[in-house]
Amino acid sequence: MKTDTQSRAQEWVQGIIDNIETVIRGQRHSIQKLMVALISGGHVLLEDNPGTGKTTLAKALALSIDAKFTRLQFTPDLLPSDITGVSVFDQSDQHFHFHEGPVFTNILLADEINRASPRTQSALLEAMAEGHVTVEGKMRSLGDLFFVIATQNPIESAGTYPLPEAQMDRFGFHFALGYVPVEEEARILGDQIERHPLVDLKSCLSLDRILELKRQAAAVRVSEDLKRYIVEVISATRNAEGVRLGASPRASLALMKAAQALALMEGREFVTPEQVQELAVPAVAHRLVMDAQARYSGVTAVGAVEQILTTVPSPA
Repeated sequence: MKTDTQSRAQEWVQGIIDNIETVIRGQRHSIQKLMVALISGGHVLLEDNPGTGKTTLAKALALSIDAKFTRLQFTPDLLPSDITGVSVFDQSDQHFHFHEGPVFTNILLADEINRASPRTQSALLEAMAEGHVTVEGKMRSLGDLFFVIATQNPIESAGTYPLPEAQMDRFGFHFALGYVPVEEEARILGDQIERHPLVDLKSCLSLDRILELKRQAAAVRVSEDLKRYIVEVISATRNAEGVRLGASPRASLALMKAAQALALMEGREFVTPEQVQELAVPAVAHRLVMDAQARYSGVTAVGAVEQILTTVPSPA
């Protein structure tokens, strides 16, 4: 039987999903994964074709929870200080004053992140992993909620820089939105005849309640058998055929926390093997580095994780 706390958590999450769905049609499963990442404290990399709604999804989430939202367009000439901020000398008092960069926000949309140089991309590493940045020798906190939604276009390579392995490992989830069915696309046209539905989107949950959801998710029980199962799945990626570099312990933590968030969203007091299996591909596959021969043979990271899930025995 669900407790009042569980029912309330489900109601809050369901309200956000329903709210976002008034803007993003036919993407309920993707919205759910986005919510899992947000509640579990991960970050999301959306890799999909132009025009599939990546930016709209990020904006709709920020508007739904009354959060501070910042969009940063990544370009080849973007500098690290353009992300973290810089100190500017004030002639009036003869002192330097720090001006916060776009990273000081609740939800950061890093648009076309692979268009910036590796040096600039690395400016996000500390922020994504630790929730603070070090600027001019001083550590500055980013607050209780800092969530990065990064996008990249899979079909363009000119003027882009592949994300390094360390950067990929900072993302809790990696997934695509994909194209919606024809019926849903027709509804999208109808929604935008007069104006974009984002204009009318209202907040349905406070930032404090999102933080409460994060605390509740962290309290969801994970049995010792399930912890071992998660570690065995991650460990298997390090010896899988065609994988040059497997997933790190950070992947084990991310998968466990994501499963806790999904359990909370489903009204459960504990994590089940099915929840781990459901989230393994979006939480783990992007962290794997495949060897050249595997890539030429058509073996993918997604396929490797799916194969591991069929071979590693799950707890009863």
